[in-house]
Amino acid sequence: MAVAAVTTTPLHKPLQKKPLPAGRPREWYITHNRRLKAMRLAIALLDTGVYYPSTASNDTIRTTAERIGIHPPSDTTCRMVRALIRYGR
Repeated sequence: MAVAAVTTTPLHKPLQKKPLPAGRPREWYITHNRRLKAMRLAIALLDTGVYYPSTASNDTIRTTAERIGIHPPSDTTCRMVRALIRYGR
């Protein structure tokens, strides 16, 4: 029986970051960055086996953020992470 090898290296090259467009209201940048953070956290939670919003408590989300090296999310961002897990399927 052959066992598949597990790799931790990315299978694709990450996208190049582009500067955000200038001239938008400050709130737009805050919301945009919050969505990106929520998306990164939702992906990390799904990778660790958290598939249901009910199992993604604020503590779980904040622990995941610490583990992947980003600042602890606010309560609003935690709600956004749960919404992505709920409706992102």
